[in-house]
Amino acid sequence: MSNTSSLIQTQNLIKAYGLNVVLRKIDLSVSRGEFVALLGPNGGGKSTLLRLLAALGKPTAGKITIGGWTLPAEAPAVHAQIGMVGHKPLLYENLNARENLRFFARLHNLPPAETDTRIAQLLERVGLAKRTHDLVRTFSRGMQQRLSIARALLHNPDVLLFDEPHTGLDQDASLVLDDLLTSAHASGHTVIMTTHDLERAARLSSRVLILSRGSLVYDQPASAQDAAALAAHYADLTGIATTR
Repeated sequence: MSNTSSLIQTQNLIKAYGLNVVLRKIDLSVSRGEFVALLGPNGGGKSTLLRLLAALGKPTAGKITIGGWTLPAEAPAVHAQIGMVGHKPLLYENLNARENLRFFARLHNLPPAETDTRIAQLLERVGLAKRTHDLVRTFSRGMQQRLSIARALLHNPDVLLFDEPHTGLDQDASLVLDDLLTSAHASGHTVIMTTHDLERAARLSSRVLILSRGSLVYDQPASAQDAAALAAHYADLTGIATTR
């Protein structure tokens, strides 16, 4: 069903690899400024959905619109609105922090006169200003993830997509990432994050979705239940109990 106020919308979205159907007729509408936590077991379709929204793959059937642009036909316009952070940082380890961001700034055609100021602001924002000239290979996993967030914010996109961004982080690094996610949401970005951490989903997001076996089986405001109630729903809908 069409919703003209939606920033992100999918209609009857299907993704299959041969006979393996990964997403089954997903109808989703996300309004500007929402923070959506996307939950589900491995193989449920979370990462596939995120990749389709990021224009990193083509749907088998159905329609995706982001900011009024249709995928995959208008993918270049959508790329300008999207910033994505995965559980793999995908940075250049033999470049320093500023060099990494300058490279991606060129890819996004940012004005050279504004680039260095923007990079300095972002490195300060993610707590890496003192490591500006250090090679990325010397960074901890948490520091690399923070630099990935700076890269995703570089072109000031409307939409931020996070694919299990806390994977491999220790508790301190995870808390720093939580603060960055909260800050990004508060500054007006629309956020969609896949995670296995139900407590974190209930605490950080404004809306919770559950994907199971390729179908959207749950869609509620995060305020509708606490983490314990969400865990009960999750176990009932997916058949998988969780202690997180």
